[in-house]
Amino acid sequence: MKKQFSGWSVAAFVTLSLFTGMEINKLISADNIYEQLKKFQDVLSFTEKYYVDDVDTQKLTESAITGMLNTLDPHSVYIPPKALEKVTEDFKGKFDGIGISFRVLNDTITVLEPVAAGPSARLGILSNDRIVKINDSSAIGFDDAKVMRTLRGPKGTKVSVAIVRPGVKEIIDFEIIRDEIPLYSVDAALMINKEVGYLLVNRFNEQTSTEMLRALQKLRGEGMKRLILDLRGNPGGYLEEAVRMSDLFLDGGTKEKPKTIVYTKARRPDFEESHSAKNGEEYEKTPLIVLINNLSASASEIVAGAIQDWDRGLIVGEPSFGKGLVQRQWKLADGSAFRLTIARYYTPSGRLIQRSYEGKDKEKYQREAFERSEEEGENIEHKMDSKNGADSLGPVFKTHAGRSVRGGGGITPDYLVKASTISDLTLTIFRRNLFFDYTKTYMEGPGLKLRQEYGNALQKFRQNFQLSGEMMKGFREFVVSKGVAIKQEEFDKELPLIKSMLKSYIARTLFGAEGQVLVRLEMDVQFQKALTLFPEAEKIAKLN
Repeated sequence: MKKQFSGWSVAAFVTLSLFTGMEINKLISADNIYEQLKKFQDVLSFTEKYYVDDVDTQKLTESAITGMLNTLDPHSVYIPPKALEKVTEDFKGKFDGIGISFRVLNDTITVLEPVAAGPSARLGILSNDRIVKINDSSAIGFDDAKVMRTLRGPKGTKVSVAIVRPGVKEIIDFEIIRDEIPLYSVDAALMINKEVGYLLVNRFNEQTSTEMLRALQKLRGEGMKRLILDLRGNPGGYLEEAVRMSDLFLDGGTKEKPKTIVYTKARRPDFEESHSAKNGEEYEKTPLIVLINNLSASASEIVAGAIQDWDRGLIVGEPSFGKGLVQRQWKLADGSAFRLTIARYYTPSGRLIQRSYEGKDKEKYQREAFERSEEEGENIEHKMDSKNGADSLGPVFKTHAGRSVRGGGGITPDYLVKASTISDLTLTIFRRNLFFDYTKTYMEGPGLKLRQEYGNALQKFRQNFQLSGEMMKGFREFVVSKGVAIKQEEFDKELPLIKSMLKSYIARTLFGAEGQVLVRLEMDVQFQKALTLFPEAEKIAKLN
């Protein structure tokens, strides 16, 4: 339907240009900005009146805003109203609902796992349960969006669900009182052996430092003396949370020379900040290894950079993404928002982590993070940096102990380890969700007894459960029945990884995300290498 042109479009553009609370005369002359706004208004008005087809002026305005921000840098972005709600949830780390993760399979809502201590978990809802009714109406055929619209709602409100559970003949009815559901940023807090703890952090939201402290205290209570902090795949988040995480492991230095964690430089002095560590955390002497990869960005790089620059621990894995720009978000009148880069951040030694983006479109800029050639091996003195892509192009800086490190291309690890490559066969099985589909079927039949056999004994499951030859034969036949061609020699070659993947999906059904993580670590070459490097980590930090 044709929409009438109104003043809101120009108003939104003015809001975008003026930035609430800023002194516009310091950014651009008033005459010039209103000339440009008049130009935009004229183009939009003529387009709305005379274009050959009906036009959506809101869509045109949003496209103009997106195009404007795209000319600045890859991380200044426009966020439409519908997307902003999800973004806000991710950063706040919570929402109101019944507390399950789910997937719609064959038109049926399947519970992947209930959120720990959430309302569904408290009532006894289990992974692999099927929700067939919601509030006495059929839930068959729902898509993801409709599931969320129906099951989410204000805290304290009620929703009724009818569940079909494998192994149980009768339908089970639950009345769930919605509650505040945390979006956990710490996916796993596990003891790997009697001394080594492991933390997997997926983002930096408002709750991350609180979760970290709780997880560290749990591991300390279980005997942790060494820690592997996994920031692989972590795209970042709040700078303040990265500072708090770093501060857990760094002492504050002295009053005269405090230990800087990160500082920013900006065109406007009021956007410049400097953050230093404080003394007193009980983990300042804990031997530490940080895992990173090409998807570790922003706040993850702040943590890795601070640990590396102060020689506090060992960085292991692959070069990080290289995002050293700080964004601030402004909300607009129509419920949308935009993020604008306001500063660059620097590690304690003075390194700018940001990769070059000049003259590159977003696709090329993103792709380059994964195209850097890498040689594996020990890189304590960073002599291999010159062989590892964009990182070699940046200036040289010195860590606290005098080691050379480079800026301008992310964080290059102190020990370079490539991730395992996955064959086309395994990748096809994974992408088509066949690991999950087979596990779902297995847990409806032979796997039903596993809940009674293992209960909450995750470590017992990890050590004792083995996939039989008969089960692997059944899995191969299942995959072939789904149209995937398999050569026996290829299947045999990939068998250890395929077994590990299947076992990890069974572990998730029984124990949640932590179970899946623990099993997958057994085949994780970067993690397994890190386990052997604590003597070097302790040497760097002068803890031995």
